[in-house]
Amino acid sequence: MIAVRVKKHYAAARGSAAFTLEVEFTAESGVTILFGPSGAGKTLTLDAIAGFLKPDDGRILLEDKLLYDGPSQVSLPPQARQCGYVFQNYALFPHMSLRANLAFAAERLPRLERHRKVQEMLARFRLEEVAARMPGELSGGQRQRGSVARALLAAPRLLLLDEPARGLDAPLRAELYEVIREVRDGFQIPTILVTHDLDECFALGDQMHILRGGRIVQSGTPEAVLERPATLEVARLLGLYDLFEAEVRALDPGTNTSKIRFGEYELSAPYLPGKFKGDRVWIYVLPERVGAVPREGRRPGPNQIPATLERMIERPHALRLEFSNGLRAEAPRDAFAGGAGTREWLIEYPAAELRAL
Repeated sequence: MIAVRVKKHYAAARGSAAFTLEVEFTAESGVTILFGPSGAGKTLTLDAIAGFLKPDDGRILLEDKLLYDGPSQVSLPPQARQCGYVFQNYALFPHMSLRANLAFAAERLPRLERHRKVQEMLARFRLEEVAARMPGELSGGQRQRGSVARALLAAPRLLLLDEPARGLDAPLRAELYEVIREVRDGFQIPTILVTHDLDECFALGDQMHILRGGRIVQSGTPEAVLERPATLEVARLLGLYDLFEAEVRALDPGTNTSKIRFGEYELSAPYLPGKFKGDRVWIYVLPERVGAVPREGRRPGPNQIPATLERMIERPHALRLEFSNGLRAEAPRDAFAGGAGTREWLIEYPAAELRAL
């Protein structure tokens, strides 16, 4: 396990605002995701753990080894931290073959053992046929797998991955994900992965921490975060939801129901604990849990809102309808059969899916 608590302040300078990184989290064996937009402090956090950045204060403890402690002024150099780091640009030595790159990472081992370990890693990451090539002669996926293999050859107690799938096309991305799962299952060391790709969080993450402005604003499993964003800021950052502001019209804890009003329409919703009649609340719902039917002159029924279609977007496995009031619905193509060319729709909200922030 690694326990991280770091603080680093950057004063305002010409052309840049002041910035403070202040994060605290733990990571067990498995994949922990640091998710957030560019400039949130994700890579700074990795650099602080690896020893490339010295915090102003805090403490970093990797199992029983103290990597950094502000009060006692302990700060181990990167080479003493036993952290494998895979950079965005892969950082393979361009003047060495792939085999030589891997051998360099294992140089502290006796010669025969070093040769055996390199061979094992080349085989494990399916790189034997390209071992003699220079990094510039490798594909992006091969360079990325080579970087992971090189990081693991040093027998790290922690693996740090900075946007490892950046720049890879879909097949190579899927291949890399499989490699990372193999590392998680086969090496049993904590892995901290930086990304701003939500699909990557769900494909790989056991836990995730959402960073915004240098601070963690929510933590949990990707599934738990998806179901319950902690704040409006987090919901907007994830960018997954229909969001609209509504007024609480009625609350009934006995039946676990409530009534909310959006514009001139009233919707049923689950009971909203901590809310009062007359409160303004932000409601969120995933578009794939929203229905939509052509209006065809009908009046809105229960939990239906009329809306004008602005665009219909083809997605890999579904269609997304985007409406003039900023709301969306998404479903398999056959769910919207017969709706082509229709402008006026009724958006249907299942009461159980409406949640309040």
